[in-house]
Amino acid sequence: MVSNKRKTSKTIKGGMVIVSKIDTIKIGNKQIGAQSPPFIIAEISANHNQSLERALTIVEKAAKAGVDAIKLQTYKADTMTINENDKSFMIEDTNSAWKNKSLYDLYDEASTPWEWHETIFNYCNQLGIIGFSSPFDETAVDFLEKLDVPCYKIASFECTDLPLIKKVASTGKPMIISTGLCTVAEIEETVQVAKEAGCKDIILLKCTSTYPASSKHTNLRTIPHMQQLFRCHVGLSDHTLGTQVAVTSVALGATVIEKHLTLSRDDGGVDAHFSLEPEEMENLVKETKEAWQALGKIKYGPTEAEKASLQYRRSLYVVKDMEEGEVFTKDNLAVIRPGYGLPPKYYDVFLGKQVKKNVKRGTPIHWSFI
Repeated sequence: MVSNKRKTSKTIKGGMVIVSKIDTIKIGNKQIGAQSPPFIIAEISANHNQSLERALTIVEKAAKAGVDAIKLQTYKADTMTINENDKSFMIEDTNSAWKNKSLYDLYDEASTPWEWHETIFNYCNQLGIIGFSSPFDETAVDFLEKLDVPCYKIASFECTDLPLIKKVASTGKPMIISTGLCTVAEIEETVQVAKEAGCKDIILLKCTSTYPASSKHTNLRTIPHMQQLFRCHVGLSDHTLGTQVAVTSVALGATVIEKHLTLSRDDGGVDAHFSLEPEEMENLVKETKEAWQALGKIKYGPTEAEKASLQYRRSLYVVKDMEEGEVFTKDNLAVIRPGYGLPPKYYDVFLGKQVKKNVKRGTPIHWSFI
């Protein structure tokens, strides 16, 4: 089910466009937008290590951690590449955790068996979280449509695969699109193609396509810029270690956060080295929600929670016993806490004036005294 609330925009001097409201998107029973906590996606990817039981345990741990959704990847080695050991089909990056593997062998090891999908999605439903996937070719889209997934995710490396974008967009379901490696022109083209093919609800994810990614290469300031540029919700597909970067992204407007989840990094696997463990995922859910709550709204003056603290402000007090007719001086009039007297700005008004009645030390100043 998908619903929208129209956004509004306003042009000010210099041609700068300020987007005051962006469409709220509903995926399943979750609202995605600035007025809702970040939509947290736990990516299983290859962390099932070819065990359905392990995959289901990850789903269970994710639900317990409080995530909103589980995401799979739907492909076969044969739909990703060809079985070829030529140099161009090998991973030769010495810094890669997958060095010396062929692309075909990597994808074969990492793929999620298609016959598992329905079981995993059904378990997600039982646990009250959303299950969906990233298709990597048209056959995967057709397969996922039969399972009635509520939305689709496009991986960064497929962001420029316009035939795939058209196929997914033609379903009319929301699209979450990672933008790692992409130029502005490439993102613009992808968004335009998706809209023309029938997708009305697009969420872009800032992404750094290294595994793991480093904080210094994450460039989170792109998030609000991307939001204004493409007039859509923007989130983060995060491959950094830990939760700090993801939590920080909330302050810059991220409405969706995707992180890989495994049971334990020590268990190994293709993606384990940059994945969160269940306790870390639980912390991510808690900390991103707190960050979102802290954003609040533009507000001056005391909040309801602060009003009780007004009594601790400084105010005017009599600090020596005074008799009627005595003059207020620096010796008997002071600005101190608590705040039951008149505000300190009236200090000079009282200096030199005669008090109209006897006043004891520790009495808050009122206008009736002069």
